[in-house]
Amino acid sequence: MDEKDTQIIRVLQRDGRITNQDLAAEVNLSPSPCLRRVKLLEQGGVIKGYCADIDAKTYGLPLTVFVRVSLDSHTEATVMQFEQDIARVDQVLECFVMTGVSDYLLRVVVADLSDYENFVRRKLHPIGGIASIDSSFVYGVVKKTNVFPITG
Repeated sequence: MDEKDTQIIRVLQRDGRITNQDLAAEVNLSPSPCLRRVKLLEQGGVIKGYCADIDAKTYGLPLTVFVRVSLDSHTEATVMQFEQDIARVDQVLECFVMTGVSDYLLRVVVADLSDYENFVRRKLHPIGGIASIDSSFVYGVVKKTNVFPITG
């Protein structure tokens, strides 16, 4: 990747629906080389896809909860089962494997506190091997971006 690829990526992170013509103009390329670069970034796995940025509150899921999960054992079977089960839970938008006190950090969206209780009782508790669940409720967002910093 060179500087031109980085410029393309930054523009696409801001507006994934930009036309190739407008993208090319913004990064000072002609349309054909610009499209070729975008295709190479897609084929190389740098650009994994395109999606809409949905407002959770307007969508009806205004409550974000960060959930720290610790497992009661770390056998391969327990870890694999937890990861397979949690991957199927719609309320979990992201699941990170962590170092430190907790084994996993989940980003969960729900409609309200009652919905969260339902999530814990009906989705998390049935997953075997969980030793502890610790929740932190988000009451404000200081920064949220999908734009990666410039590297190098």
